[in-house]
Amino acid sequence: MNTPRRQRQLRSFETTRDTWSEKNMENDNCHVCPKCGGTQIIRDVEAGEEVCSQCGLVISEIVDSGAEWRAFEFSEIGRSRAGQALTPSLWDQGMSTSFNCLRDGTGKPLKLDAIDKMHRLRKYDNRSKVNDTQARNLSIAMAELSRLSTAIHLPENARNNAALLYRKALNKDMIRGRSIDSFVAACVYAACRMQGIPRPLKAIAGESHREVGDVARTYRLLLTELGIKMPVNESEKFVPSIASKLSLKRVTEQQAVEILREAKARQELSGKDPRGLAAAALYLACLRNREKRTQKEVAEAAGTTEVTLRNRVKGLEGALNVRRVEEVPPMLVEPPIPTTGE
Repeated sequence: MNTPRRQRQLRSFETTRDTWSEKNMENDNCHVCPKCGGTQIIRDVEAGEEVCSQCGLVISEIVDSGAEWRAFEFSEIGRSRAGQALTPSLWDQGMSTSFNCLRDGTGKPLKLDAIDKMHRLRKYDNRSKVNDTQARNLSIAMAELSRLSTAIHLPENARNNAALLYRKALNKDMIRGRSIDSFVAACVYAACRMQGIPRPLKAIAGESHREVGDVARTYRLLLTELGIKMPVNESEKFVPSIASKLSLKRVTEQQAVEILREAKARQELSGKDPRGLAAAALYLACLRNREKRTQKEVAEAAGTTEVTLRNRVKGLEGALNVRRVEEVPPMLVEPPIPTTGE
């Protein structure tokens, strides 16, 4: 026999069943009521019960695994009590704690002798955190990683990937007897290669104050010991940076990308330096659009030599059957597209 409380609860369920959201209520047809054999079971997460919709029997009680607070605004629905995620680019991954030396737990100011004591305790606490050799190594390396990432404008995800690579190398004891700066620069270059970020090795080595050969040897050692297979560099990703240094028009940059894609479709880019190919495609696009840029300017912007640039230009011309603008009749040359302000 149902109690008045169960009858009121049943009527409330029947009137609000169609309006409750899926988050607070869902129908479960897999269970059967042991009293009446009904299959329409209402699972009320808010009340913590599973109730039969036909006879009102409370079949079982469920445990609410959600938050213990209530959300009065829409912005409070997704809040969480957990802190931030682990940050690999910090030497302690953001898990260390510190205490205030001026106020106590209730917010009241401390006395002078208590402040001096707290300062001494904080100094001992900071020393104990980096007492381990690996912790000291990480504190130095992550500071250098932060400086180097800021200097070359590296995104946050690439910095975290470089920090993970450095931690793997440190756990394998690869840094003993070697330069920390070289390993940091090699990890940064490896992270850029893995994510397709156009950062040349010379630029990274220049900002890290290490020789290019030293960083290159460390990079090869890193790939060998960790078993990393790097993706092949695409020439198209170097075009925007070179075009920005030369102040070229957008249409010239697009034509250079089209030249590289056509050469790639004909399998003419294998075994060539991607930066040299990007510079050669931009030089041909400049000739086609009549933007005057010398080979020396293009080679300096790409970080290559004029001899490499001329060889890559000859290769692209032979592969794509492209003729220089000087060899094309004037009636066949497309006029340059006017831009705003010219």
